[in-house]
Amino acid sequence: MQTLTSEQPTQNQQSALLPMIIIGILFFVFGFVTWLNGALIPFLQIVCELSEIEALLVASAFYIAFVLMALPMAWVLEKTGYKHAMVLGLVIMAVGSLLFIPAAYSREFSVFLIAQFIVGTGLTILQTASNPYIVKIGPQETAAVRISIMGLLNKGAGFVAPIIFTALVLGDLSGVSAKSIAALPEAEQLAQIEQLASGLVQPYIGLAIALAVLAFFLKLSSLPELNLEAETQDNQPTSSIWQFPQLILGVITLFFYVGVEVIAGDTIGLFGSQLGVENATSLTSYTMAFMVVGYLTGLVVIPKYLSQSQALLASALVGIGLCLAVVFSSNESTGISAILWGWLGFPLLPDTVAFVALLGFANALVWPAVWPLALDGLGKHTAKASALLIMGIAGGAVLPVIYGSFAEHFGGQNAYWLMIPCYVFILFYALKGHKMRQWK
Repeated sequence: MQTLTSEQPTQNQQSALLPMIIIGILFFVFGFVTWLNGALIPFLQIVCELSEIEALLVASAFYIAFVLMALPMAWVLEKTGYKHAMVLGLVIMAVGSLLFIPAAYSREFSVFLIAQFIVGTGLTILQTASNPYIVKIGPQETAAVRISIMGLLNKGAGFVAPIIFTALVLGDLSGVSAKSIAALPEAEQLAQIEQLASGLVQPYIGLAIALAVLAFFLKLSSLPELNLEAETQDNQPTSSIWQFPQLILGVITLFFYVGVEVIAGDTIGLFGSQLGVENATSLTSYTMAFMVVGYLTGLVVIPKYLSQSQALLASALVGIGLCLAVVFSSNESTGISAILWGWLGFPLLPDTVAFVALLGFANALVWPAVWPLALDGLGKHTAKASALLIMGIAGGAVLPVIYGSFAEHFGGQNAYWLMIPCYVFILFYALKGHKMRQWK
């Protein structure tokens, strides 16, 4: 089988186009499946009649798979190679998608959670294989640019996923919200809830078929393997991946980053629904749109104007500022959205919701910057190191539930205070953590 090594940059640049295209398709799939959660959470809150904390378990079941399955999937990756591991991941996701069908007919929340966990498991092996792959197929200093290109596809899919979900699943009930359902007589409530639930079936059958077809074509493709043995640095400890501070601190950074990314993307629908915003299931698209803007910015400024660590520093500072804007802005004013996109004819949002959407811009460059900084010099340890980094995605399981608890006790707006210490740790990693090569 053809192999690529990160020690041959000229050859890699010539041979990286096909892998970039294939991995780009996979990143689009990641984004579509992942950010369906932003629409699915307020949807299932209505269909399964859930509290806010229960609704956010939809995200937790999805992201907890990254913790429980990352190391087993790293073992699979080492045994099968990158290509076959990705094929397996797509098949597992297709199986999880099919499980949404009995979940929809039964309206059993536990079945939805199991389906989410299986989809998350498939995505775990895809993420464990594809992220280091895209880092290592070219020069280290431009790795964040390659990941940013992948991020454009990922978040572009995240932009369209809630819109497609709203159009296909809600249909004639596209204006539905928790408030509108609660205002109906009990019999009409039940009828609308059953109609909503049945709307899930055909879209998830289509998703399962699409994933299976993609797995088939990936199996037939000529995607080359990576050879990372030569990259391990002689002056680095190699007995254990736990001896690499830049990796371990990178895992913690990703834990906080994914937590704030999921809060910004998945709670905006709940928050908007509580404020009576119509089509709240599509609000995740606003967050994703600003993430796309962030990725495009990264393509322009990295590495020409900003290094990967400087971009990470800027992201942390912008994130802190926007969090403060969320908690101190008005639910009544729509001035921010009027300035930013009202002139384009898009619906206006309360300022608080608009600032949550803008967090997508702050978050965009964190993932692309952390991966190359954390994997620098890992060489033959890359597969296990990638599994640890993927385990950092657990932040998406833990922090949104904490947000939900804070929201129920202190209100949705005040709950966004939770994000500030997360951005502070990202700031630490940008300033010092990524430079550490030994524990002191």
